[in-house]
Amino acid sequence: MSDQSPALTCYHCSLPVPPHEVIEAEIEGESQQFCCTGCKAVCQAIYDAGLEGFYQRTPEGTNLAPPPEIPNELALYDLDEVQEEFVGALGEERDIHLLIEGIHCAACVWLIEHTLNALPGIVSAQVNLSGKRLHVKWHNESLSLSKIIQRLGQIGYAAVPYDPEVAEGALKRQNRNMLYRMAFAAFGMMNLMWISIALYAGANEGEFRSLFHWVGFTLATPVLIYSGYPFYKGAWSGLKNLHLGMDLPIAIGASITYLYSVYVTVTGSLVGEVYYDTVVNFLFVILVGRYLEAMSKRQAVAATQRLLDLQPRVATLFVDGNEKIVPIRAVSMGDTVLVKPGERIPVDGVILEGRSSIDESMLTGESLAVMKETGSAVSAGTINGHGALQIEVKGSLKNTALGRIISLVEEAQGSKAPIQCLADQIVPWFVAATLSLATVTFLYWYGSSFEVALLAATSVLIITCPCAFGLATPMSIAVASGLGAKYGILVKNGEVLETLSSINHVIFDKTGTLTEGGMSVVEIHTKTHDWACSTGEDPADEILSLMLKLGAMERFSEHPTAQAVVNWLDSDSLDHRRLKVDNFVYTPGQGVSATVNGEVVMAGNPALMRERGIVCNEAFEQLAISLDSRGIGSIRVAVEGEEVALIAMEDQLRPDAKILIDALKAEGLNLTLLSGDRQDAAEAIASRLGGMNVIAEVLPEEKDQVVRQLQAKGERVAMVGDGVNDAPALVRADVGIAMGSGTDVSIASADIVLMSGELEKVRLAVGLSRRTLKTIRQNIGISITYNIIMVPLAMSAIVTPLVAAISMPMSSLAVIGNSARIRTLFKGVKIRS
Repeated sequence: MSDQSPALTCYHCSLPVPPHEVIEAEIEGESQQFCCTGCKAVCQAIYDAGLEGFYQRTPEGTNLAPPPEIPNELALYDLDEVQEEFVGALGEERDIHLLIEGIHCAACVWLIEHTLNALPGIVSAQVNLSGKRLHVKWHNESLSLSKIIQRLGQIGYAAVPYDPEVAEGALKRQNRNMLYRMAFAAFGMMNLMWISIALYAGANEGEFRSLFHWVGFTLATPVLIYSGYPFYKGAWSGLKNLHLGMDLPIAIGASITYLYSVYVTVTGSLVGEVYYDTVVNFLFVILVGRYLEAMSKRQAVAATQRLLDLQPRVATLFVDGNEKIVPIRAVSMGDTVLVKPGERIPVDGVILEGRSSIDESMLTGESLAVMKETGSAVSAGTINGHGALQIEVKGSLKNTALGRIISLVEEAQGSKAPIQCLADQIVPWFVAATLSLATVTFLYWYGSSFEVALLAATSVLIITCPCAFGLATPMSIAVASGLGAKYGILVKNGEVLETLSSINHVIFDKTGTLTEGGMSVVEIHTKTHDWACSTGEDPADEILSLMLKLGAMERFSEHPTAQAVVNWLDSDSLDHRRLKVDNFVYTPGQGVSATVNGEVVMAGNPALMRERGIVCNEAFEQLAISLDSRGIGSIRVAVEGEEVALIAMEDQLRPDAKILIDALKAEGLNLTLLSGDRQDAAEAIASRLGGMNVIAEVLPEEKDQVVRQLQAKGERVAMVGDGVNDAPALVRADVGIAMGSGTDVSIASADIVLMSGELEKVRLAVGLSRRTLKTIRQNIGISITYNIIMVPLAMSAIVTPLVAAISMPMSSLAVIGNSARIRTLFKGVKIRS
């Protein structure tokens, strides 16, 4: 056996040290080994500060991680414009919460607090170990925030500003509180169930009757106070504003039932029964519905937030040849900003210097990158390609195209009135009628017996509880939403199912909705051979040989047309990567060239061919014009200085697009194709789909206006789209339908999301909405019939509170059972979810 030396471990983090990358430093007179320069620097900083006790306080066996990467551009955090988002007040003494990466144990807490407290200007530093957060107060005149973050980085911790209010979110806190109340009611409900079983089984007639009543009182009282608080608060608020809302009958029903039960418990009456379980069960069921409603409200803010996320927070200001990173708020009209390759453009403006392809798909929805050069306009949120650009600022934040889209989404959300179901409209009258009937019943029976009068009045209040009315709409929507989700139709706003059934006009965005959303090779033409994907035939050997050379070169490009060529080869498992490629050159706005297996190959537009002195083939010129009239683009290919091929590419129609269009036209719906393409190209697509209205050359802001104009004519509009530019129109429309393959913004803005992107699901969604509305009407009928029968019986004192408590959920169960029948709608339908 050969001797093996023990593996070296890092003095700071105890991780193995790479054998050939040992980093040494002298620590307190002894040479120590480190795994990286970061650990070495951190260890030296700790010892230099006299905080070596950190290593003694670290629990044995705890391995520290190497220091995380310190955030870039620390000076940015010293700007008041940035700090105002995180700092409580921009005074001389400031405080901030920092999220700390790298905290492991109590020793880390000790090290951070002692290190910062030793800095001049620090007022206090407190670490929350479980939350991995640091709350620090400091004097801004004598110490900058960047120095604090930098010092933390020196001892091995990365810190970024953290706003607990923003991170938590008001809606999220409200939902959390409601979830706590619901859980508390569930706990009381489960325990009261056993009390109820005992009482119904005969304990209400024995010596333990009083004991069970008091146990029920003990369980129900805190549930009523804590879980019922939102209803009492809402009822009181409604009374103050002279409005009878849904909270009032809930509060009255729960209170009267509870007070009557307390009366029976305290007096020991043998006539009545206690209904603590009814109170708690009632509160739990209503809280579940409220919680689900609150969750959907929380999702409503996601669209605007995702749009805001597309707006860069900082910009590189170009002043006198020097670069300075500033917050986007500090950029003014007329400033010059520098945008490097791959960065998002932070402002609307005009290019002063540079040339590059710009990916505007998030704004326009069109898949092809657009070439921009000096004098061209660019938009905030779009992505710069290969070139560096100097841009004169023409608009920032709300004054950009992206900002205007954000404003349109917010405006449309505000103007879109919520659909009021029939139950909500009649609740004030229902409540007034319930109170009147209960009062009349009590007064009528009071002359006979107080307990009979109280029991009869309570029965009226219990039996006329608006549960069935309340469930009529949400239960149908819940079942329909679940069924839709099973078949890949995600209904985000349940009430929209009511609206979708009355839609008479459907607008389709072209790119990514009716088309695949990416370029594909559809035809290849050489001087001697032609191939089209529609024929299903195999391409000739000459074409295959040419495409292999082209693919070998195009794999080095990120342009959509290059990706289309590579995808075409990959789909047939053709190995283009074995060919040798040299001298690859990308010419922005024109194309690419390279030496492939010793031959010079070029691919691009006619401008590239002319610049390289290549004579364009007249047949290819005429073919390109013909393709262009059909909305199909093309590139030219040259080998060894001779133009040899034309390759046609397009964003192909989805296979199920024409089937859907034919089906919707058969149902009598008006259809419109909306596109940013040229009019002739858009009309060519519409013609291939069987014909429909076409609105082309539409700017992002104008899609919302198109929907508004149709609505002004009395049309009930559904919008189907997938891009950021579709977001305002999706929100403005009576129903917004987004493809699951689309952007986060469009998905967040829509009412319905087709998860797998199958267009056939648009028709299924319409069918689901019609069935849902029919079921809602049936449910309301069931609820009305129940009340017509049961209320007179309760007023006649024939129905006791016990029978009322049992019969009350019967109407709800009937509504639930009828709603469950919606699940049979798609029986026999086979579709990917």
